[in-house]
Amino acid sequence: MAKIKSALEKALEKAEELGKLTDEEKEKMKKEEELKSLLSEFYKGRIDRDGLWQRLKGSAPSFLKEVQQNLADSIGLGSTSEEFQKREDGILAVETLKDIRKVPEIEDILAEIESLRNEYQEGKDKVAQELREAVEKNPQLRMQPVRTPDGKTVYQAAVSVDEAVQARISEFLAQHEETFGAEFNRMIMSLKWALSE
Repeated sequence: MAKIKSALEKALEKAEELGKLTDEEKEKMKKEEELKSLLSEFYKGRIDRDGLWQRLKGSAPSFLKEVQQNLADSIGLGSTSEEFQKREDGILAVETLKDIRKVPEIEDILAEIESLRNEYQEGKDKVAQELREAVEKNPQLRMQPVRTPDGKTVYQAAVSVDEAVQARISEFLAQHEETFGAEFNRMIMSLKWALSE
C-alpha cells in the first residue's frame, strides 16, 4: 500500500527541487503545518476551546500569537453567530496561556465586533423583509428587464417573489457591505494589534 504524503512532506519535496531549505525554513514550514492542522480540527469541532487550550499549553509565545492572529483573520462580517463564538472562545482560551494577558481588552474588542456584526445582519434582514413586503404588495416590482433577440428591452415578470427580492437586495448589499466593511476591518486590525503585544 502506498504511503499518503502530508502537505508538509510534499512542500518539503518541492522546496528541495527548487533549492535546499535552511533548518530555520524547515522549522517554519513544520510550524505552519502544525498550525493549519490544529485550527482545522478546531474549526471542524473535533476539539473545543478546552482541547485547543490543552494542545497549546506550553507552546512558544510566538506560536500562541500566530494561532490568535489566524483565528482573528477567520472572523468575517457575515459569519454566523456560532462561527463567531467559536473563534472568540479560541482567541480567549489562547490568551489565558500567555505570560501577559489582556483578556478584558480583547473581550471588549470582540464585543464591539459582535455588536457590529449583529447590526450588519439586522440591517440586512430588515431590508430583505421590507423588500419582500413591497414586492408582494406591488407586482410591478417583480418586473425585470429582458433583451429580446431583436435587441429590444422588454419587462417580464420574475418567476418568484424571492427572485425579485434577491435581485433588488443585491444593490443594497453592495452599499451595506461597503459601509460596514470599513469599520469591521478597522476593528479586526485593532483586535490583531492587541493580540500581537
